[in-house]
Amino acid sequence: MPDMPAELSPIEYPLDFPVKVMGRNKRDFARAVAAIVQRHAPDFDAATVEMRPSRQNNYLSVTCTIRATSREQLDALYTELSGHPDVSMVL
Repeated sequence: MPDMPAELSPIEYPLDFPVKVMGRNKRDFARAVAAIVQRHAPDFDAATVEMRPSRQNNYLSVTCTIRATSREQLDALYTELSGHPDVSMVL
Protein backbone atom coordinates (compact mmCIF):
# COMPACT_ATOMS: atom_id res chain seq x y z
CA MET A 1 0.00 0.00 0.00
CA PRO A 2 1.49 3.34 -0.96
CA ASP A 3 2.16 5.82 1.81
CA MET A 4 -0.62 8.35 2.07
CA PRO A 5 -0.25 11.63 3.90
CA ALA A 6 -2.29 11.64 7.12
CA GLU A 7 -4.36 14.58 5.95
CA LEU A 8 -5.57 12.56 2.92
CA SER A 9 -6.46 9.43 4.88
CA PRO A 10 -10.18 8.54 4.83
CA ILE A 11 -9.83 7.30 8.42
CA GLU A 12 -10.29 9.75 11.27
CA TYR A 13 -8.57 8.85 14.52
CA PRO A 14 -9.26 7.82 17.19
CA LEU A 15 -11.71 5.05 16.27
CA ASP A 16 -12.63 1.52 17.27
CA PHE A 17 -10.84 -0.74 14.80
CA PRO A 18 -11.28 -4.53 14.52
CA VAL A 19 -8.15 -6.52 13.69
CA LYS A 20 -8.75 -10.08 12.50
CA VAL A 21 -5.86 -12.53 12.76
CA MET A 22 -5.94 -16.05 11.36
CA GLY A 23 -3.57 -18.91 12.03
CA ARG A 24 -3.27 -22.57 12.86
CA ASN A 25 -5.42 -23.54 15.83
CA LYS A 26 -2.51 -24.16 18.19
CA ARG A 27 -2.35 -23.91 21.92
CA ASP A 28 -1.81 -20.31 23.08
CA PHE A 29 -2.36 -18.80 19.59
CA ALA A 30 -5.06 -16.42 20.84
CA ARG A 31 -2.96 -15.50 23.87
CA ALA A 32 0.04 -14.67 21.67
CA VAL A 33 -2.13 -12.49 19.42
CA ALA A 34 -3.63 -10.68 22.41
CA ALA A 35 -0.15 -10.04 23.86
CA ILE A 36 1.01 -8.43 20.61
CA VAL A 37 -2.14 -6.33 20.40
CA GLN A 38 -1.69 -5.23 24.02
CA ARG A 39 1.82 -3.94 23.25
CA HIS A 40 0.47 -1.65 20.55
CA ALA A 41 -2.81 -0.72 22.23
CA PRO A 42 -2.21 -0.68 26.01
CA ASP A 43 -5.88 0.02 26.74
CA PHE A 44 -6.97 -3.14 24.87
CA ASP A 45 -9.07 -5.47 27.02
CA ALA A 46 -8.12 -9.09 26.26
CA ALA A 47 -11.49 -10.21 27.66
CA THR A 48 -13.10 -8.78 24.50
CA VAL A 49 -11.24 -11.13 22.12
CA GLU A 50 -13.57 -12.98 19.76
CA MET A 51 -12.51 -16.41 18.47
CA ARG A 52 -13.94 -18.60 15.76
CA PRO A 53 -12.46 -21.98 14.78
CA SER A 54 -12.60 -23.22 11.21
CA ARG A 55 -15.09 -25.92 10.26
CA GLN A 56 -12.55 -28.70 10.83
CA ASN A 57 -10.95 -26.90 13.78
CA ASN A 58 -7.56 -26.63 12.03
CA TYR A 59 -7.50 -22.82 11.99
CA LEU A 60 -8.57 -20.12 14.39
CA SER A 61 -9.74 -16.59 13.65
CA VAL A 62 -9.05 -14.12 16.45
CA THR A 63 -10.66 -10.67 16.34
CA CYS A 64 -9.38 -7.90 18.58
CA THR A 65 -11.04 -4.50 18.52
CA ILE A 66 -8.72 -1.70 19.58
CA ARG A 67 -9.08 2.03 19.99
CA ALA A 68 -6.76 3.05 17.15
CA THR A 69 -5.07 6.40 17.59
CA SER A 70 -2.94 6.66 14.43
CA ARG A 71 -1.98 5.06 11.16
CA GLU A 72 1.52 4.50 12.56
CA GLN A 73 0.05 2.50 15.44
CA LEU A 74 -1.92 0.28 13.05
CA ASP A 75 1.07 -0.18 10.72
CA ALA A 76 3.28 -1.27 13.61
CA LEU A 77 0.60 -3.65 14.90
CA TYR A 78 0.05 -5.23 11.49
CA THR A 79 3.81 -5.57 10.94
CA GLU A 80 4.38 -7.38 14.23
CA LEU A 81 1.35 -9.63 13.84
CA SER A 82 2.31 -10.53 10.26
CA GLY A 83 5.81 -11.43 11.40
CA HIS A 84 4.64 -13.93 14.02
CA PRO A 85 5.38 -17.51 12.88
CA ASP A 86 1.91 -18.83 13.80
CA VAL A 87 0.00 -16.09 11.96
CA SER A 88 -1.24 -16.94 8.46
CA MET A 89 -3.15 -13.72 7.69
CA VAL A 90 -4.01 -10.35 9.21
CA LEU A 91 -7.05 -8.39 8.03
